[in-house]
Amino acid sequence: MAEIQRKPRGRPKSPFTEGGGSTIQALDRALAVLSALARQDHASLTDLSDSLNIPTATTHRILATLQQNGYAELDEASQTWAVGVEAYRTGSAYLNRTTLMDVARPAMRSLMQATGETANLAVPDGAEVVFIGQIETQNPIRAFFAAGTRTPMHASGTGKAILASMPEAHLSRLLSRGELREFTDQTLTTEAQLRADLDETRARGWSFDQEERHRGMSCIGAAIYDARGEIVAGVSISGPSTRFADRRVTAFGARVAEAAREITEGIGGRLPALAQAGGDPVG
Repeated sequence: MAEIQRKPRGRPKSPFTEGGGSTIQALDRALAVLSALARQDHASLTDLSDSLNIPTATTHRILATLQQNGYAELDEASQTWAVGVEAYRTGSAYLNRTTLMDVARPAMRSLMQATGETANLAVPDGAEVVFIGQIETQNPIRAFFAAGTRTPMHASGTGKAILASMPEAHLSRLLSRGELREFTDQTLTTEAQLRADLDETRARGWSFDQEERHRGMSCIGAAIYDARGEIVAGVSISGPSTRFADRRVTAFGARVAEAAREITEGIGGRLPALAQAGGDPVG
């Protein structure tokens, strides 16, 4: 008897099909919760459960799993949930070709060319910033931060710009979580020192990290805002302190603030009143 030739299948049988039932339903529910969080600033467990028609206990298990993996965050004070930074990283393949990165790259290149210093883009994550993009200067001595590099906000130009843009309640909660670690003798290690510095940042529209993280290196940063006027990222320039002479710092600050404004407008964001200050452009 001739052997029957079976037609090759396009894909193997899998339990992850419509007949699989609970497994695909669990994934559908988790993605629905994550999508709901992405559409809102913050949401309570009850609101999520009601809006998605998912039992409260199930919604909580999903949120706890998302939180454990960095995709969701719980604000203990308000008992509300929000998207976590891991969701941002997971979507970075898309981000690298659109929205924030697409808008930021030409602005960062212009900033680098105008100042001669490396331009950086970073996003907040708790009390730290995570660097997600950089345009390096051609100067042989320059700053470099690999994508994914993290640094404490209080010892970072970008971080201080972000801190200065936070609502007071959020800033206070963040500062109450831990000590201000010292990296150099220039690091701001008390809340009074940091708050005084943040007041200056708000007044002029840009921050100045003067060897507070690395000896011999300085950084100037400004905040980037979304359509609600809330902080989503920061842009900065960094390099050897010898190139950040007093007479250049104000001009550099104005350039960084202008780049932040350009990126903010490019992503459909709006600047709050505190971000309108700035100095003269680089001449």
